[in-house]
Amino acid sequence: MQKKHSLIIGGTRGIGRALVDMWSEHGDRFVSVVGRHSANAIDRRLLRVDHWRTDLTEGRSLGPLMADIIRRRGALSSLVFFQRYRGIKDDWMGELQVSLTATREILERTGDYFDPAGERAIVVISSIANHFIAREQSVGYHVAKAGLTQMVRYYAVKFGAKKIRVNSVSPGPVVKAESEKFYQRHPGFTAFYKTIIPLGRIGTMKEIASTVDFLCSPKASFITGQDLVVDGGVSIQAHESLARSLTPLGRIKVTRS
Repeated sequence: MQKKHSLIIGGTRGIGRALVDMWSEHGDRFVSVVGRHSANAIDRRLLRVDHWRTDLTEGRSLGPLMADIIRRRGALSSLVFFQRYRGIKDDWMGELQVSLTATREILERTGDYFDPAGERAIVVISSIANHFIAREQSVGYHVAKAGLTQMVRYYAVKFGAKKIRVNSVSPGPVVKAESEKFYQRHPGFTAFYKTIIPLGRIGTMKEIASTVDFLCSPKASFITGQDLVVDGGVSIQAHESLARSLTPLGRIKVTRS
């Protein structure tokens, strides 16, 4: 049986790394990982996983890189984007280049190279900041995430004739491997999320990776152009009501019996 080929952009850290681990356990799949970090010793031992290091702000390198990956591992079954800007230069330009320009460039370069026998699925990781405002994040981050959501819709229509599905996932608060120690040192944050998230806890990397896995599977064969919010329900609450519940005003009844 011919193995599937999945390409993950931004798969050396965080949720992208969790998806690499998940898919590397599938014996029917090759995984190509593109990231700004080199593969560490553990990564290099993963079976059927290849790593490429690149700077996504250097758009000229993406064409040759995509061609090399497809030449080595074959046409794509699925393509997932996890990357975001982590540099120290102009935050505005960095967010737009890494999140929007690089994603567009890769989509244009790979759209003709999906395996007709594969799932033909593309998933872009966005954020609930594509619709709401997260004060701790920059304006560039918000604009980039909002742009990704609309880009998903655009390519869902453009690639529809090729039977390629394009969707996005918008996570809420998630504990990543890189942030576990932070939450251990600051248990107040964990208690805070238990208070405001309807499911009573913060999300995990595996839960987001599993959502991506679902959207890349035949179980999601008629889903395209959609943004799936995975946030434990925090974004469905009325903001005024939620804010009031966190203050002494929450004890005052404001509706008629």
